[in-house]
Amino acid sequence: MTATISERLADPASAREAGRQKVDWAREHMPILESLREEFRAEEPFAGERIGMAMHVEAKTAVLAETLADGGAEVAITGCNPLSTHDDVSAALDAHENVTSYAERGVDDEAYYAAMEAVIGHEPTITVDDGMDLIAAIHEDHPELIDTIVGGCEETTTGVHRLRAMDDDGALRYPVFAVNDTPMKRLFDNVHGTGESSLASIAMTTNLSYAGKTVVVGGYGDCGRGVAKKASGQNARVVVTEVDARRALEAHMEGYEVMPMHEAAKEGDVFITTTGNRDIITKADFEVMGDGVLLANAGHFDVEIDLDALDDLAADRYEPRDGVEAYVMPDGRELNVLAEGRLVNLATPVALGHPVEVMDQSFGVQAVCVRELVESGDEYAAGVHDVPDELDREVAEVKLDAEGVAFDDLSDEQREYMESWQHGT
Repeated sequence: MTATISERLADPASAREAGRQKVDWAREHMPILESLREEFRAEEPFAGERIGMAMHVEAKTAVLAETLADGGAEVAITGCNPLSTHDDVSAALDAHENVTSYAERGVDDEAYYAAMEAVIGHEPTITVDDGMDLIAAIHEDHPELIDTIVGGCEETTTGVHRLRAMDDDGALRYPVFAVNDTPMKRLFDNVHGTGESSLASIAMTTNLSYAGKTVVVGGYGDCGRGVAKKASGQNARVVVTEVDARRALEAHMEGYEVMPMHEAAKEGDVFITTTGNRDIITKADFEVMGDGVLLANAGHFDVEIDLDALDDLAADRYEPRDGVEAYVMPDGRELNVLAEGRLVNLATPVALGHPVEVMDQSFGVQAVCVRELVESGDEYAAGVHDVPDELDREVAEVKLDAEGVAFDDLSDEQREYMESWQHGT
């Protein structure tokens, strides 16, 4: 049987204390979740529910997990990436009377999936996922649980892509909200969160500046747009690579240079992939890169940079800094991979993930979606569902109220005008 994080740590008490300090700091800056926690504590909408979570287990995620637990749920959680867990935060979570945490940093594949199985062993009635690994494991290995699962929520672009493919194949057997696609998540988390946290993590890990460097951004979706914008703001020359003509044109009209990756490979100093797809940077690109380049992935799984091909090319490997692995080419060039090619904003030794305020919005959407599943889950058929617009707006209004920001409302006349097809010029 898989042990909890508290059972595996040498000094769980010290870890819990350190982790609690991080969680409390995050909570102070997450007014949306704090507001929802007060509501959930008073009403206990999740009483009797078992929530299984596979997420990046760090301070902001802990606030979400405890918010759901304080609403009466039994929560079991593990990591969705072997290098993104903060063990002290995981230990602090495990100390909550309604939370069991199996998340541990640096585990191998066997232990990673064993922890996933341990969460499933709690027989969740609701799932909260980041990347869809939990949902996939339930469908593939535990289909007998599906009839008792009300529904789920998916946090990230890659997970939603996988779920839509699963849905198209008729294989998804319970309803899942595509939290990633709703405006309060996508417009802030993906653009500002990924942009700021990826660049910050790279800078802290390497102690290098972006000014005067050429930053190559693989992909110009919401995450790529954020990385490009933030890098440009730090005085970098930004080059974008894309496979979609419209996004390539958008990047061009935003003022960035656009070219194929193999051409960009010859010019870049820092490479950041943001696609959620595989083989964005490949052998042919490694062969023409300059000495000392930095290679980082801000997509999802560690498949965007072809590390097998890079390893085959390398004559030697060593670690010049914690979190950086240098691949030495036969001609002496060194290509530096950050965080083993995993999510750079979460998997480097100094990574903290997205800013707290940004994740408050995303996790606020997660929390109200879980509430919606408990209250109205029977109304949703199996498949991928957009987050109801009124829930997304609710989260925005809570945030604005917390910030002391007032905004206009439509008058009756304006609403009538917008809803009518008869008003002309």
